[in-house]
Order: sequence, then structure tokens, then C-alpha cells
Amino acid sequence: MINQVTLVGRLTRDPELRVTPEGNSVVNVTLAVNRNFRNQKGEIDADFVQCTIWRKNAENLSLYCKKGALIGITGRIQTRTYESHDGRKYVTEVIAESVRFLDSRKSEVAHVEKEVLMP
Repeated sequence: MINQVTLVGRLTRDPELRVTPEGNSVVNVTLAVNRNFRNQKGEIDADFVQCTIWRKNAENLSLYCKKGALIGITGRIQTRTYESHDGRKYVTEVIAESVRFLDSRKSEVAHVEKEVLMP
């Protein structure tokens, strides 16, 4: 089976780094990804995709990216359910395996991209 997705979009809010009880860094973000066509009004719509980023990628994202930053994510789609006070909730999200900082507005982003990609 193949479960791989690649997205390029902009962060809808500043990333907030959390640490799990096991000590793993994690960031949950929403990525606004433009569609490849215009709607009937001539506007470009966007899809808002929930993404989870772990460990060093999460730490770097929270340090160097803000709302509106252009990033690329490669990962896999994962579904899960949980119980809330108003019933069972279903979640579909992308679990990031790699993250690239694509925004050319800041010179520090190019430096960070090289740092993240090197082992």
C-alpha cells in the first residue's frame, strides 16, 4: 500500500510547540493549500489541512516559522477517533515526515532549511 502526500501551503497561525509526557516535541498546524483552479467567481479557493509535526522538525518549525510562512510537507495521511463531551469525533490529518521552509522573504529561512536537511 502507498500512503504518501506532499503539500505546499501557508501556516494559518503561529506554531505552538508542545512536549509529550514521553519528552517528544510536537506541533499541530493547519496548512492553507491553494487549489489549482478558480471558482465560479474567479477566485482561488484553499483547502485547510491539519498537520502534525514531530521531534526536531517541530522544534525548528516553532523557532523559525510564523503565521503566513510558506512550507512544504511530505508525510502520510492518518485517521483517528476520540470521544468528546458531544460524541465521537473523527480526525483526518497529515503526519509530517519531512518539512521544508520555502519562504524566501527571510534570509534566515534558507539557513534553517540547510540545517534541517543535513544529518
